[in-house]
Amino acid sequence: MGRTKEELLARLEELKIDFKRHDHPVVLTVEDQAKHVGNFGGALTKNLLLKDKKHRLYIVSALADTKVDMKILSQRLGLGKGGVRMAPEENLRQVLQQVPLGCVTPFALFNESASAVSLLLDQGLKSKQSCYFHPLTNDVTIALSSSNLDKFLLSIGKQPAYVDLEASPVVGKDNPPDLADLVPSGAFCSSEESVENPTPKDAPQVNVPKEKTCLPEVKAKPKVQNKGAESSESKVLTNNGPNVEIFASDVLEVIFPLFLSEASKKLNIKQEELTQILKLDDFKRRAAPDLESVTNMFKNMAYTAGFHAGFDTMLKSGLGGMPSRK
Repeated sequence: MGRTKEELLARLEELKIDFKRHDHPVVLTVEDQAKHVGNFGGALTKNLLLKDKKHRLYIVSALADTKVDMKILSQRLGLGKGGVRMAPEENLRQVLQQVPLGCVTPFALFNESASAVSLLLDQGLKSKQSCYFHPLTNDVTIALSSSNLDKFLLSIGKQPAYVDLEASPVVGKDNPPDLADLVPSGAFCSSEESVENPTPKDAPQVNVPKEKTCLPEVKAKPKVQNKGAESSESKVLTNNGPNVEIFASDVLEVIFPLFLSEASKKLNIKQEELTQILKLDDFKRRAAPDLESVTNMFKNMAYTAGFHAGFDTMLKSGLGGMPSRK
């Protein structure tokens, strides 16, 4: 069970941290938040939950107008150009516990389940008198200084790390990644793994079912006329919704044969030779993280739009038919 807003605010008061509280309707974007607190003098922030290929998680907290280039950030962490991408919603629920979509915050590290998450803070936060963050729920915003945020982080054993997120230093043989020390040592077990292995403590052979679930996907690649509805749903959908990584892999598996076919005809080269020349397997590995990141972005946008639509419908019609409480 995750920490609550009340527990967090009580901890801030216990630490004698000065903050201002602003209550408002539920908000899912920085733009929505600005409508309610934008005139109070604090600096708006954006907070991203990122994941690398080894399932290590990062929270990036930056000023709303700071440009965060994920490819550059990935290189600075020593993870290559496509090493980090937006983490799927299920990671947010599992690691940050009760923190809802649109409410990633440095205060999420208050949860024990987020102890292995790395936090990167925009150095621009230090130049502001106060900055806005959600306290584990997106119907409240609190304003506090970066020094008071540091005080909280140190109280939970997190050393604040401020970086220039807009910098683009050269990374190479003679210039090692400047943010490599911020890569967390531990990896979080994703929801896909937890679904496949529901009782890891009682079943030490957790890798066996995982291999079995992967093998049919490889064998299912031969062309079959009626593979649409049944095979696609079983592979791309999980109990937690669309599987972004499998979806991206399937898209690439469809696109590359078409590309090879057209290119080999125009260049008059056999597909096998063209595959070796272009090193398409390497290209797939590099393209997959970007495609997964874009897919995750659209998935989260769809979730947000659905939430707004449902919430508006409830306000306009649902609440009207409910009996009043006495």
